[in-house]
Amino acid sequence: MLQSKELDALLTDVEQWGRFELVQIAPEQNNAFGDGVWSATFQNESEFIDVKGFYDGDGTYRLRFMPNHTGEWFYVTHSNVKQLDGITGSFTCVEPSQENHGYVQVKDPGHFCYADGKAYHPFGTTCYAWIHQPEEVRQRTIDSLRQAPFNKIRMTIFPKNYSFNATNPVEFPFEGSQEDGFDLTRFNPNFFQRLEGHIDELLSMGIEADLILFHPYDEGRWGFDRMSSEADHNYLRYLIARLSSFRNVWWALANEYDFMNEKKVEDWDALFQTVLTEDPYGHLRSIHNGTKMYEPDSVVLYNHGHDWITHCSIQHWDVTLVREWQKTYGKPIVIDECLYEGNVPFRWGNITAEEMTHRFWEAAVRGGYAGHGETYLHPEGEIWWAKGGNLYGESPERISFLRQIIEQLPEASKPLFTLRQMEAIGVEDEIYLGYFGVHRPSYFEAQFNETYSYKVEIIDTWNMSIHPVEGVLRGKSTIQLPAKPGMALRIQKVD
Repeated sequence: MLQSKELDALLTDVEQWGRFELVQIAPEQNNAFGDGVWSATFQNESEFIDVKGFYDGDGTYRLRFMPNHTGEWFYVTHSNVKQLDGITGSFTCVEPSQENHGYVQVKDPGHFCYADGKAYHPFGTTCYAWIHQPEEVRQRTIDSLRQAPFNKIRMTIFPKNYSFNATNPVEFPFEGSQEDGFDLTRFNPNFFQRLEGHIDELLSMGIEADLILFHPYDEGRWGFDRMSSEADHNYLRYLIARLSSFRNVWWALANEYDFMNEKKVEDWDALFQTVLTEDPYGHLRSIHNGTKMYEPDSVVLYNHGHDWITHCSIQHWDVTLVREWQKTYGKPIVIDECLYEGNVPFRWGNITAEEMTHRFWEAAVRGGYAGHGETYLHPEGEIWWAKGGNLYGESPERISFLRQIIEQLPEASKPLFTLRQMEAIGVEDEIYLGYFGVHRPSYFEAQFNETYSYKVEIIDTWNMSIHPVEGVLRGKSTIQLPAKPGMALRIQKVD
C-alpha cells in the first residue's frame, strides 16, 4: 500500500482511457464521506485535469483518473489531511488495447461514437434492480448478457419498491437500516465496491452502464426518493468521484423524473450542474420521462435542448416520432422505453416479440434507437426488467440481427426520403436500408440514379433471412415482394 509522499520515481503503465488508481491509508476524518477530502491535479504537457478522491472506509482513501492522452502524466495531491497532501508521482499512458475504444460520446446530432472515433450504435436493455439481487441471480444476469446482443443496460443505483420487486436489496448504498434509519452522510463502501465490480464486468463484455441516479419507486419505504437537496448533491459528488473514471459509465439523472413530485424542474437543473461540475470527463448525460397513459397530454419531456443534455432518453410508445424529436432537439434519440415484450397485466409490459422487433426497426430507419425490455411472468417474480436473471423472449435474437445490419452501414448514414414509399436510412446514391413495417406491398417501384447499377436484397426481419434479388437494377425498377409485414430492403450501389 502506498504511504510514502516521495513517489516521483514511481512509473506505472496505464492504457489510454484505462484507470489509474492511487490508494492511501490515513485516519478517518470527520465527515470523511463529504466533499473535498482530497483531490489531485494531473498534467500531460500543457493539459491539466483536476480529480476528486473519496473515502472507501476502514481508513482507506482512493483517487482514480482516466487518462485521455498517451504519454507521461504527472500528478500532485491536495488535502487538509497531512497524509493525503502533497503526494507526487507519475505514470505512462500507453496505447489502448484492441477492444478499448474509449468512452462513448455524441458525434453529431444523429450519431454516437467512441472516443477513438469508432461508431457506436446503442442497442440497450432495461434491467433496473439487477445489482440488488442475490449473487446467484446477478450471475445469471451476467451470463444472459454475455449471450445477448445488448451493448447498453439501464440500471438503478438505488433499490426499487415496485411491482414484482418488493424485497429488500442485498445491501444499501448508505449505512444504517430500514428499521433504524439510514445515515445519509455515510456511504456503504461494500455496496459501491460491488457496484464497481459489476460495471467492470459489463465493460469486459462491451456493455455501457447507463446508471439511473434517481427514481420514484420508493414511496417512502427507504426514503431515497425524498432526500434533502444537500443529501442529493453529496450523493452525486461521492458517486461521480468513485465512478467517473470508468469509461463505460453514462449518467441518467432520473427514470420517470416527472413522477418524483418532491422535485421541481429547477431542482433537476441544479442536479445536472453538479454532474457537469464533478465529472472531469464529460460522460453522456440524460433524463427519462414518465407517461400517464390514460390522461391527455400525458408525456412531459424535460427540455432536452439544454446544453447539459447530451442525448434524448425518451419513454414513448410511438417510435415513429423520432424525426420530430430530432428536429426539435438536434440530438441523438434513444427511446429507452417503447413498452416491453412480455405478458404482465400492464399495458406497458405485454407487447409481443414481433411488435418489439418492429419498433426497433421503425426507430432505426428513422435515425434513432429503440430500447429493449422483457416482462414475462415468473413463478418467483423474477422478471428481467425488474431483477434480471434469464431472458425468455424472442426479440433479442431479432435485435441482434438488426444490430449487425445497422453496424454494416456507412458511418455517414442518415434518414433518406428518396424511396418515398418506405422509411429508409443510408447514404444517397450509395446504400439504402428501407423498412415497410406493417405495410405489405406485393411489389415496390424504385427510381434509382441511372448513372449507377444497384443490387437489392429482401430482408425478412422476423425470420432473419436475406434474399438477393436476381441481377442488378438501374433507373426505374420494379422489385417483387412477398406481401407480408416486417419486410425490409437493402439496396447497394455496385462498384
